[in-house]
Amino acid sequence: MLTTADFLLPAPHHGRPFAADATYQADGQAKPVIVFVHGFKGFKDWGHFPLLARFFAGQGFVFIKLNLSHNGVVVGGTGDLEDLDAFGRNNFSLELDDLGHLLDALHGHFPTPLPAAELDLARLYLVGHSRGGGLVLLKAAEDARVAAVATWAAIADVNPRWPASVMREWQTRGVLHVENSRTGQQLPLYYQAVEDYLKNRDRLDIARNLTRRRRQPLLLIHGDEDETVPLAAAQRLHALRPDATLHVLPGATHMFGGAHPWPQSALPTDAQRVAELTADFFRRQP
Repeated sequence: MLTTADFLLPAPHHGRPFAADATYQADGQAKPVIVFVHGFKGFKDWGHFPLLARFFAGQGFVFIKLNLSHNGVVVGGTGDLEDLDAFGRNNFSLELDDLGHLLDALHGHFPTPLPAAELDLARLYLVGHSRGGGLVLLKAAEDARVAAVATWAAIADVNPRWPASVMREWQTRGVLHVENSRTGQQLPLYYQAVEDYLKNRDRLDIARNLTRRRRQPLLLIHGDEDETVPLAAAQRLHALRPDATLHVLPGATHMFGGAHPWPQSALPTDAQRVAELTADFFRRQP
């Protein structure tokens, strides 16, 4: 029988608690742990993500997904993006620290409802989608506790390289808005994200960290019809890490067939394939 444990993590680095959940077979046996990180405008219960949790738990993993603290989701709220001010104050450094805080909690630094006997933390794996893919690459580079990494439709660069005119206006006004095409919301991005990037450029340089730091086994999965992050991003990552395994899925889009909400009881076909490839990759790790 599958068990899902919801828990809340305090955040001493910024004071905004954030939610996570773990799905697993409660059999008292230590199992490899997968931590899944959502992307930009995403959240842990988006679309088919709960079905992914059940799939991986059924394959013998503990599958943990989290809401990054400033993704716009409110603890006890609707479950969708509603705190737009928090969304605007997000940046990659905050997200890296959130992920590190979760890893600390799994290693006993903070209490969680997860029995230690269920967790094989020597086999701790990260999976990230889109922007979350870039995040897990950066976290793995700085955290030796990560044993292997998989990315799904990942970005290859934190810096979107907007035109100079956009950057000047952003700095002058202090905020840039992007539309959430799903909801029609105008989502603010405060200029602090740029300032954080400039201040922490070495930490946030995916190419530099992918080639110069720890080299955990790496799986790259990308669709050749990705409308949001071009396939060239995966090809660039693979060029930086030729030892990585690259799977290009013909016809697959950015969300691998998923949408929010996702009322079906089965994973989208492409997402199922992504999940199977990822589970097989992690099972082959020592």
